[in-house]
Amino acid sequence: MQFIEYPKCSTCKKAKKYLDDHKITYQDRMIKEETPTKEELTSWIKKYKIDIKKLFNTSGLKYKELNLKEKLNTMNEEEKIALLSSDGMLIKRPLLVTDNKLFIGFKEEEYKEIKK
Repeated sequence: MQFIEYPKCSTCKKAKKYLDDHKITYQDRMIKEETPTKEELTSWIKKYKIDIKKLFNTSGLKYKELNLKEKLNTMNEEEKIALLSSDGMLIKRPLLVTDNKLFIGFKEEEYKEIKK
Protein backbone atom coordinates (compact mmCIF):
# COMPACT_ATOMS: atom_id res chain seq x y z
CA MET A 1 0.00 0.00 0.00
CA GLN A 2 1.40 3.35 -1.03
CA PHE A 3 0.47 6.60 0.74
CA ILE A 4 1.31 9.59 -1.47
CA GLU A 5 1.21 12.85 0.44
CA TYR A 6 2.30 16.43 0.88
CA PRO A 7 3.41 16.65 4.54
CA LYS A 8 2.16 20.23 5.08
CA CYS A 9 -1.36 19.32 3.88
CA SER A 10 -3.87 19.09 6.74
CA THR A 11 -5.96 16.47 4.91
CA CYS A 12 -2.85 14.32 4.43
CA LYS A 13 -2.10 14.61 8.15
CA LYS A 14 -5.63 13.45 9.04
CA ALA A 15 -5.39 10.50 6.65
CA LYS A 16 -1.97 9.50 7.96
CA LYS A 17 -3.21 9.69 11.55
CA TYR A 18 -6.15 7.44 10.62
CA LEU A 19 -3.80 4.87 9.05
CA ASP A 20 -1.44 4.97 12.02
CA ASP A 21 -4.25 4.81 14.62
CA HIS A 22 -5.68 1.76 12.85
CA LYS A 23 -2.24 0.13 12.51
CA ILE A 24 -2.49 0.01 8.74
CA THR A 25 0.94 -0.37 7.20
CA TYR A 26 1.88 1.67 4.16
CA GLN A 27 4.83 2.96 2.22
CA ASP A 28 5.11 6.74 2.52
CA ARG A 29 5.90 8.81 -0.57
CA MET A 30 6.23 12.58 -0.91
CA ILE A 31 4.20 13.90 -3.85
CA LYS A 32 6.50 16.86 -4.61
CA GLU A 33 9.72 14.87 -4.55
CA GLU A 34 8.31 11.74 -6.18
CA THR A 35 5.46 12.92 -8.38
CA PRO A 36 3.49 10.06 -9.91
CA THR A 37 4.76 9.33 -13.42
CA LYS A 38 2.71 9.31 -16.63
CA GLU A 39 2.90 5.51 -16.55
CA GLU A 40 1.64 5.28 -12.97
CA LEU A 41 -1.22 7.72 -13.57
CA THR A 42 -2.23 5.94 -16.78
CA SER A 43 -2.23 2.53 -15.11
CA TRP A 44 -4.24 3.80 -12.09
CA ILE A 45 -6.84 5.43 -14.34
CA LYS A 46 -7.27 2.16 -16.26
CA LYS A 47 -7.01 -0.27 -13.34
CA TYR A 48 -9.33 1.62 -10.98
CA LYS A 49 -11.57 3.11 -13.70
CA ILE A 50 -11.07 6.66 -12.47
CA ASP A 51 -12.29 9.85 -14.11
CA ILE A 52 -9.05 11.79 -14.63
CA LYS A 53 -10.74 15.02 -13.46
CA LYS A 54 -10.92 13.55 -9.94
CA LEU A 55 -7.12 13.53 -9.79
CA PHE A 56 -6.82 17.31 -10.13
CA ASN A 57 -6.40 19.40 -6.98
CA THR A 58 -9.04 21.94 -7.99
CA SER A 59 -8.59 23.98 -4.80
CA GLY A 60 -4.81 24.27 -5.23
CA LEU A 61 -3.01 27.52 -6.03
CA LYS A 62 -1.24 25.99 -9.03
CA TYR A 63 -4.56 24.82 -10.52
CA LYS A 64 -5.95 28.35 -10.22
CA GLU A 65 -2.74 30.04 -11.42
CA LEU A 66 -2.79 27.97 -14.60
CA ASN A 67 -6.52 28.63 -15.11
CA LEU A 68 -7.09 24.90 -15.50
CA LYS A 69 -10.83 25.13 -14.92
CA GLU A 70 -11.06 26.54 -18.44
CA LYS A 71 -8.13 24.73 -20.08
CA LEU A 72 -8.97 21.15 -19.03
CA ASN A 73 -12.05 21.11 -21.26
CA THR A 74 -9.88 21.55 -24.34
CA MET A 75 -7.19 19.01 -23.36
CA ASN A 76 -7.17 15.32 -24.23
CA GLU A 77 -6.41 12.61 -21.66
CA GLU A 78 -2.77 12.31 -22.67
CA GLU A 79 -2.23 16.05 -22.17
CA LYS A 80 -3.96 15.94 -18.77
CA ILE A 81 -1.79 13.03 -17.64
CA ALA A 82 1.36 14.84 -18.82
CA LEU A 83 0.29 17.92 -16.88
CA LEU A 84 -0.43 15.97 -13.69
CA SER A 85 2.90 14.15 -13.88
CA SER A 86 4.75 17.45 -14.34
CA ASP A 87 3.87 18.81 -10.88
CA GLY A 88 2.71 16.92 -7.79
CA MET A 89 0.93 20.01 -6.50
CA LEU A 90 -1.65 19.65 -9.27
CA ILE A 91 -2.71 16.25 -7.92
CA LYS A 92 -5.42 15.94 -5.31
CA ARG A 93 -3.98 14.43 -2.17
CA PRO A 94 -3.44 12.26 -0.37
CA LEU A 95 -3.49 9.29 -2.72
CA LEU A 96 -3.66 5.86 -1.16
CA VAL A 97 -2.89 3.12 -3.65
CA THR A 98 -4.04 -0.36 -2.60
CA ASP A 99 -4.37 -3.61 -4.52
CA ASN A 100 -8.02 -3.04 -5.34
CA LYS A 101 -8.70 0.69 -4.98
CA LEU A 102 -7.21 4.13 -5.36
CA PHE A 103 -8.37 6.48 -2.61
CA ILE A 104 -8.23 10.13 -3.65
CA GLY A 105 -8.33 12.64 -0.82
CA PHE A 106 -9.42 11.53 2.65
CA LYS A 107 -12.89 10.46 3.64
CA GLU A 108 -12.92 8.42 6.83
CA GLU A 109 -15.94 6.39 5.66
CA GLU A 110 -14.00 5.27 2.58
CA TYR A 111 -10.85 4.48 4.56
CA LYS A 112 -12.89 2.02 6.64
CA GLU A 113 -12.89 -0.23 3.54
CA ILE A 114 -9.12 -0.68 3.76
CA LYS A 115 -7.91 -4.17 4.52
CA LYS A 116 -4.95 -4.22 6.87
